[in-house]
Amino acid sequence: MRKINRFSVAALSTMTRRLADVASGRSEPDLVITGARALSTYSERILDGREIWISGGRIAAMKSAGTYKGASPRYDAAGAILAPGLVDPHIHIESSMVTACAYAEAALLNGTTTIFCDSHEIGNVMDVAGVEAMLEDARQAPLSIFLTVPSTVPATSPELETAGGDLTPEKIAALFDKWPEAVALGEKMDFVPVAMGDERSHAIIAAALERGRPVSGHVYGREFVAAYAAAGVTDTHEAIDREIADDLLEAGIWLFLRGGPPTTPWHSLPEAIKTITELGASHKRIAVCTDDRDADDLLVFGLDWVTREAIRAGMKPEQAWSMGSLHGATRFGMGEEIGGLGGGRRADLVLLDDDLKPVNTWYGGELVVEDRKITPILDAALSEPYRYPAAAYSTVKLPQEVKLVPDLPTQKVLAHAIRTELPGITLPHEKIVLEPANDWQDHFDRHGLCFVTVVERHGKSAGNVAHGLLSNFNLKRGAVASSVGHDSHNVIIAGTNEADMRVALDAIAQNQGGVCIVMDCKVTAMVALPVAGLLSDKRVHEVAEEVKALKVEWEKAGCTIPYMGFNLIPLSVIPEIRITDKGLVLVPEMETVPFLETV
Repeated sequence: MRKINRFSVAALSTMTRRLADVASGRSEPDLVITGARALSTYSERILDGREIWISGGRIAAMKSAGTYKGASPRYDAAGAILAPGLVDPHIHIESSMVTACAYAEAALLNGTTTIFCDSHEIGNVMDVAGVEAMLEDARQAPLSIFLTVPSTVPATSPELETAGGDLTPEKIAALFDKWPEAVALGEKMDFVPVAMGDERSHAIIAAALERGRPVSGHVYGREFVAAYAAAGVTDTHEAIDREIADDLLEAGIWLFLRGGPPTTPWHSLPEAIKTITELGASHKRIAVCTDDRDADDLLVFGLDWVTREAIRAGMKPEQAWSMGSLHGATRFGMGEEIGGLGGGRRADLVLLDDDLKPVNTWYGGELVVEDRKITPILDAALSEPYRYPAAAYSTVKLPQEVKLVPDLPTQKVLAHAIRTELPGITLPHEKIVLEPANDWQDHFDRHGLCFVTVVERHGKSAGNVAHGLLSNFNLKRGAVASSVGHDSHNVIIAGTNEADMRVALDAIAQNQGGVCIVMDCKVTAMVALPVAGLLSDKRVHEVAEEVKALKVEWEKAGCTIPYMGFNLIPLSVIPEIRITDKGLVLVPEMETVPFLETV
């Protein structure tokens, strides 16, 4: 199927002459979509009675319906809304648990035709080789995929955690120079070192700025905004309320309002959008994004859903769709290529019902979704996915012997515990005094605790294992485990006993990655992720069904935060306390603290 972008048009003069000829009526279009209400992201109006002339995968012109009198194929929109395809300015393909080829199916069903992805997860596991494998995957995928080069791999210093990758300023510069799809620097997650002037952090930013590439951000705390903006960061998706959103806008930083399933940590849009609806800010430098979605949520809560959330939060439909398409394109300098219905733009189009729900999707002028189902041309493209290299299928390298639970203290101690609570991004630091007890279960019953253990899985340490305690996680029995422990992606296990925790670890080892739940030494749900311990190599609907089953068992286990929030527990750049393979880390101090201290 046709896949064109600004890098693959070999003869621009031939293309522009052809489009001019079609628009002027001197040549015939390949396709005319007629009888539509056109949603203009340029004027933010819905225009009645329009038709789009398409040639060579691009828009030649928008005319009044019925203008075309020739014999080229027509598609009657029957009065439905025709809009530009959605542009997601910040996503992580790895969070979907599927490859880029598989991701494309869900995206196109949801009317998304272009994404900007940050592949720092596979970069943390496989270094440059992982990023380049995903780029090859993206090139084969029937979707326009651009890379924001991973900027913070590892997320913290080697003294605080062990990662599989180490993307130095030199490696990042080389990725920019080699891959035209590398259009920006990905989210600079180490916002504290950036604000404090860390040399490596700023060398990475410089690698982007000296090549004219914009720098994406990731920041918590209003006190960091000024220094962050001064360092060259010009967008972020982490605004959690109207106040920091307002600060970021006034500092010259684009806002990507993140919408996600309301039960997950990824739904900050309703609060952050109040910078517009309550504080009177313009929406001209504001886009919407999805950030993280698993395969199940990707199909239900796509960027089209986020766009409709913006409408529910007070935006006009035309404004919201512009925030979902043109604004993201404009941020990355592609507003003349995608995000609108102007002449010369890619014919990435979505036919919408009156609720702005996608019905049809055209990608490069080809109908890939019709009546909310993929067409044979898309199915054929999805049936020949990219195959990751063999090294990607052998990344879980565990120590020979792993002690999964700590020794029971024999005297009174102070425990530094991690408290989990919704929405699950920030994790409070809880200090609990443990009196001598007969076993760990006594402590669990008395204080609402369970074990949490992180096991280094890259084969780069002497078998690092760190122990801790989760407070308020509400796991009463069994164990849960994941090889998607952000961002270094070591294995994280929570449990009430060592036997169940060991079964969970063994299941991850046997599958070379995954997320699982164990009860009474039996795996009750498992999503196998053999590609870098992050991705399945199945189609998106197959993985979505596995994720649904996992969520059912997760809820039965009683866990207070969703499994994707659980995966964030090792993310040692977000306050207040985290656990990595090197132990407990306090944020923003970026210091380790003992698990137990004698009182």
